[in-house]
Amino acid sequence: MDLIDEPPSNTPEFTVSDLSGAVKRTLEGEFGRVRVRGEVGRVVIARTGHMYFDLKDDRAVIAGVSWKGQVARMKVRPEEGMEVIATGRLTTFAPQSKYQLQVESIEPAGAGALMAMLEARRKALAAEGLFDAGRKRRLPYLPRVIGVVTSPQGAVIRDILHRLRDRFGVHVLVWPVAVQGQGCAPQVARAIEGFNALPKGGPIPRPDVLIVARGGGSIEDLWGFNEEIVVRAAAASGIPLVSAVGHETDTTLIDHASDQRAPTPTAAAEIAVPVHAELVANLANLSARLVRGAGQCVALRRQRLRDVGRALPRPENLLAPALQRFDQWAERVPGSLRAALQAKRQELRGTGAGLRPTTLNTQIARGKDRLDGQAARLDRAALARVDGLGTRLASANRLRPDMVHGQITRAAERLNAHSQRADRTVLAQLEALGTRLTALERLRQSMGYPATLQRGYAVVRGAEGGVLTSAQAAGKASALNVEFADGKIDALPGKRAKPAKGPTSKPEQGSLF
Repeated sequence: MDLIDEPPSNTPEFTVSDLSGAVKRTLEGEFGRVRVRGEVGRVVIARTGHMYFDLKDDRAVIAGVSWKGQVARMKVRPEEGMEVIATGRLTTFAPQSKYQLQVESIEPAGAGALMAMLEARRKALAAEGLFDAGRKRRLPYLPRVIGVVTSPQGAVIRDILHRLRDRFGVHVLVWPVAVQGQGCAPQVARAIEGFNALPKGGPIPRPDVLIVARGGGSIEDLWGFNEEIVVRAAAASGIPLVSAVGHETDTTLIDHASDQRAPTPTAAAEIAVPVHAELVANLANLSARLVRGAGQCVALRRQRLRDVGRALPRPENLLAPALQRFDQWAERVPGSLRAALQAKRQELRGTGAGLRPTTLNTQIARGKDRLDGQAARLDRAALARVDGLGTRLASANRLRPDMVHGQITRAAERLNAHSQRADRTVLAQLEALGTRLTALERLRQSMGYPATLQRGYAVVRGAEGGVLTSAQAAGKASALNVEFADGKIDALPGKRAKPAKGPTSKPEQGSLF
């Protein structure tokens, strides 16, 4: 079957470049120079210095561009959310098949609708005290658990986990939420409240710090973090909260309500935990400083002690006077003891000499004589009393017999009572004298020299009867008499002693000299 050739079309054919150039010429010819009013959207300044931004209203968006030289001549630079009037010419960008406004100058035309609403909301919440600096709390220095509210996908959570792992390994709990769109605000608010509702010591650990994080974006993308529900949840959080929404130039209302704002999510991780290596190094430095300080303190104290010790006298010099006095007293003690012993011995001898049996018998006889004299005087007094009563009775013959008899009876009773008292007094005195005599006899026996003779001692007397206390005196005596506990013997100096006659003397005894 043969193909039938179609007739050629009269419609002209254009290349892509021809058509793009024709559109560009038509657009630039129709809108050579224009003034456009709109709200500034996302602003980007390239490394070359050119500025790219969007102009928008509620229905459309026009891309704008300003070259480096035009940007340098601008008196007011556009910022996101500003309502401006841009002057320039409309052109096309063929590689992307789009049209754009090449802006030569910009002048402000007032705040945009979103920015105005945002400012009004900020003022209302600030008036309630939600942004007060006094409400903000300090973050814990070493948190054990960190809660992160962010999207589980994307680079934000990876950057946070990587930075936490590098600085200080802690336990991380992630609460996944939508970070833009209609569900962003309620999910973020529920995540903050959910972390605060976790009980302490429960199966799921309660975080010590919360991080609310999101990457950069336009004001529309970040608008969920400006919602009132999110701001109130952040302000009511009992756990310290760090906001890390957008980049450093992005500001949302949650930044004002949080306890601390981080310019980026990575910076939030750096704020939440310290660097483990720095802590170890700091601890080692402090330990070294402590050791050095302690060593220097000990060295200074030791040097101070040496300096003070040089001013002190030597111990032997301090003890020398006391040792000398001790030596003197030690030399005097034996002599003093001997002198005291000799004095007590002499006193004992004097006391023993006064307690001889003959002296005691004499004292007892004298006591009896005194008692007899007192008894005789008492008898004479009684007789005189009776005679006086008789005389009184004889002179009272005119009295009745019964009265006289009664007086005599009473007088006799008094006399009998006096006699009994006298007898008791005499007996008591005799008993006291007997007790005293017994005590003196025991003292004489215990302190007298006969008791000493029982322990093996002897008393040496000369011919005249005096006691000899030295060998020199014994050598000069013509005769000696030695008294032992059981008897006495006579002896001559230089000769064998002969036993003296007596019932208790023993046979021959060797010479004492």
